[in-house]
Amino acid sequence: MELIWERPEPRGRTVVPVDRGRIVKAAIALADEEGLSGLSMRKAAAALGVSAMRLYGYVATKDELLDLMADAVYGEIAAELGDHPEREEALLVIAVATRESALRHEWFVELIGGRPHLGPNALTVMEATATALDRALGPGGGDRIMAALGVYNAYLVGAVRNEVTERRLNRESGTEETAWQASVGAYLGRQLETGRYPTTARILGGEPEGDPAKTFAEEVAIIIRGVTRTG
Repeated sequence: MELIWERPEPRGRTVVPVDRGRIVKAAIALADEEGLSGLSMRKAAAALGVSAMRLYGYVATKDELLDLMADAVYGEIAAELGDHPEREEALLVIAVATRESALRHEWFVELIGGRPHLGPNALTVMEATATALDRALGPGGGDRIMAALGVYNAYLVGAVRNEVTERRLNRESGTEETAWQASVGAYLGRQLETGRYPTTARILGGEPEGDPAKTFAEEVAIIIRGVTRTG
């Protein structure tokens, strides 16, 4: 069977207009509201005012629908690339755009990190990432490109997953991060006073954590410097 990316859409006039773009938009709205567990072909069809069987002419399986949804989010990321000739700037733009998209569409973190997505927007982001790293590594860095890609992507996926997971837990438990810190503060203070954890005590005794977006950007910058450093 042809992949969804190469399979043409059905043609023909119908009372209620349907195409893959409308289907994906409806599915994303559902997933944003209810998560992937609340998404089904039946619900997507109902949102469009058609029968579920109607959708299968455009999208053969739910997995194909998820691929299309993921690629739509990659489209949001790709749209932020613009003209960023500087390699470090391009890598930072990709990372920040990925984080912002994941915060808008929390279900996206469940679809990244495994097999690479091969839709046109995902390939655009992949190409931009690889090109930026290739330029940063220079002519003699060809043997390091795969390792650099692995480290960069591993950080990016892990960081956005952790942040989204924390947001979900806070929402479900009703406990904010500051409240949780206050609840364990006395215990942690007693442990640090034992002197067994000097480095942890020094780090926690510094300035409090600031804006998550700023912290993320600073961490990405460290990763970029690390993977692109020559010598």
